[in-house]
Amino acid sequence: MKPAIALSLAGLVLAASVTAGASLPVAAASLDARYEISLLGLTLGTASLSGGIDSGAYKVDIVAKLTGLVGGFTGGRGSGAASGSFNGGKLAPTTFAVSSASSSESRTVRMALDEGNVAAVEIVPPIDFKPDRVALTETHRRNIVDPLSAFLMPVDGKGGSAAACNRTLPIFDGAARYDIKLTSAGTREVKLDGYSGPVAVCQVRYVPIAGHRALRPSTKFMAENREISTWLAPVAGTNVMVPVRISVKTMIGTAVIEASSFKVDPGVTASAIKRN
Repeated sequence: MKPAIALSLAGLVLAASVTAGASLPVAAASLDARYEISLLGLTLGTASLSGGIDSGAYKVDIVAKLTGLVGGFTGGRGSGAASGSFNGGKLAPTTFAVSSASSSESRTVRMALDEGNVAAVEIVPPIDFKPDRVALTETHRRNIVDPLSAFLMPVDGKGGSAAACNRTLPIFDGAARYDIKLTSAGTREVKLDGYSGPVAVCQVRYVPIAGHRALRPSTKFMAENREISTWLAPVAGTNVMVPVRISVKTMIGTAVIEASSFKVDPGVTASAIKRN
């Protein structure tokens, strides 16, 4: 198991939550969500997502930690933050940072963005050179969205669940460029601490483009993986949706990140974002 499973899954699948565009105002709300991380039905850890959204700006923070025997052996933990603005209903990220650590290794990625293009990237320690790693070019750093901003998805409510899901998303995480393709799989009802109601169900496909290891078995497995999905819930007071469940079939079993609570305070974040 990788040391920061929650953030690894977030980088791949929660990226599926970025919008291609929306026409409605985003409005304002604060969000505090708690998630449980499991593999093969066994709880491995927890994650928390907090953030502020208003019509002009957003900020999101995530913290994840492996617990129990796995956490005791690996010390796996991670955290990340992203911020940006809403431009014509679209996300316009400006900063992205993520750190993960275990008993044997740690890594930090920092990235600055400007109008969908990468302005600067710092990875410490650097990614090791491997002969089969597909080279990144400047084109791969343009017209992209970072994975953590992807927790927030502005949606034009006229399209319902299909509008939430049917899109292809260009993701760059500082080291790899990939597309996330979503298709609508309908809706279902959920009951969470803080939210009870419908969620949009999206099927997800991962398409590696650059920065990945072309000969690694896990790359081929994920590219052919048809058992990835995410559920999106609305953030009250806004036209933004956020994942409350992510399911990914891995080479050792199905991993799930699922919200245990999803609490929203509408209309309060404009000043909070400015203070922070």
